[in-house]
Amino acid sequence: MAGGAARVSMRPDHVACYARIDAMPGNDRAVQLRKGVLELGILAVLDREECYAIEIIERLGAYPALAPTPGTVYPLLARLDKAGLVATRWAESSGGPPRKYYRLTEEGRASLSEGAVAWVALSSAMTKILAGE
Repeated sequence: MAGGAARVSMRPDHVACYARIDAMPGNDRAVQLRKGVLELGILAVLDREECYAIEIIERLGAYPALAPTPGTVYPLLARLDKAGLVATRWAESSGGPPRKYYRLTEEGRASLSEGAVAWVALSSAMTKILAGE
C-alpha cells in the first residue's frame, strides 16, 4: 500500500481500517505512546511491592508493547522521586553493590488512582473510535 499504510481489521464487523506501519512497536509513534504510559505502569508495579529499578524494568518487560529500557525508566524514577510519588532506600545486595529500592508514597498511590481512572476513560474512548463507533 502507498504511504506506508497497511490494511488491518480493527472493527468487530471486520471492515478494514488503515493503520500506519510506522505506528508499530519500535517506531516513533509507538515510542511516544509508551513514554506516556510507562509512568503509570511504574506506579502500578510499585503498588504491589517495593522494587529496585531492574526489577521494575523486568516486570514491565513482561508486556512487549511497553518495551521499557533503562534509559527511559531511570529518568522516570528520578522524576517520580523528585515529585514525591516514590520514596527510596538503599539495601545491601547479596551478589553485588547496594541496590536502590523504590516504593510508593501516599501521594504516589493517589497519583496511581487518578491515572488509572484517566487511563480507563482514555483507552475506552480510543477503542470505540478505532472500532468505528
